[in-house]
Amino acid sequence: MDKQTQAEKNPFAYSGDNKRYYTWNYYLRKRFGEKIAKVSLDGGFTCPNIDGTKGTGGCTYCSHRGSGDFAGSRKLSVVSQLRQGREQMAKKWPDTKIIAYFQAFTNTYAPVERLRALYEPVLAEPGVVGLAVATRADALPEDVVEYLAELCSRTFLMVELGLQSVHDKTAERINRGHTWEEFLEGYHKLIDKNIPVCIHLIDGLPGEDRAMMLATAREVAKLRPFCVKIHLLHVLRGTPIARELAAGEFPLMTLEEYVQTVCDQLEVLPPETVIQRVTGDGKKEDLIGPLWSLQKFVVLNEIDKELYRRGSFQGKYFSQR
Repeated sequence: MDKQTQAEKNPFAYSGDNKRYYTWNYYLRKRFGEKIAKVSLDGGFTCPNIDGTKGTGGCTYCSHRGSGDFAGSRKLSVVSQLRQGREQMAKKWPDTKIIAYFQAFTNTYAPVERLRALYEPVLAEPGVVGLAVATRADALPEDVVEYLAELCSRTFLMVELGLQSVHDKTAERINRGHTWEEFLEGYHKLIDKNIPVCIHLIDGLPGEDRAMMLATAREVAKLRPFCVKIHLLHVLRGTPIARELAAGEFPLMTLEEYVQTVCDQLEVLPPETVIQRVTGDGKKEDLIGPLWSLQKFVVLNEIDKELYRRGSFQGKYFSQR
């Protein structure tokens, strides 16, 4: 197939298949030259929005596992969790290399000495090529940022910052515990040290319409982040937001609404920003809804089809202004 025909088939430059957005898999294969898998870990952390430092109760959508429902058991050491996860990955992808993902709760919310005691043994494990660290923008003291910068100088490191929405009234409603301005302060601490950041967004939060979700994507686009995760609000049993849903205080997004919104967002994000995910789900036994989110490949295919129908792709309407 010649270049012109290939461009007509898929006009998006950062792709090796039919995807019209910069997928995480495409980035990893370009960076490492082989298949890379993430293994999710629970380092035994808590959160400043749970222990009273910033608030109590946590975000209203957060599960009792601190959004680490697919992470290993905190009853095990992080090294044991990693080894178990690596064994599971090897059944599907033999000899795959691993990024250790500290996922549950706030994974920089501890003294540097404790962070070293958790991160370093995992990095020393065979086949581990880097770390992903999920945290909050208000849990990045200077000494922790310095340690993250040191890690970044000797391994692949990505810090994943939960934002969810740029709208402060939404943040207040979901008990997020920090504002957009506070998020920016933490984000720039990392960027000033050349630490790659992945920003998490949630579509379908209570009180938000499609225009607000698109506004979030436009503001995030101005930051030119290394990576973005987009996923929908999934309501889990036992969470405060489950009680709001039961009381009829907000609706769940339909699949069609979600697909349209994600495509709108992809169109305004920078083309060189890696899109780590465009959907998400919860554990089947805990998920109240949307139940269509369990059909992950249906969601992905509908996004692909909609971008093709529009003749569109990531960054089509991105503006650097």
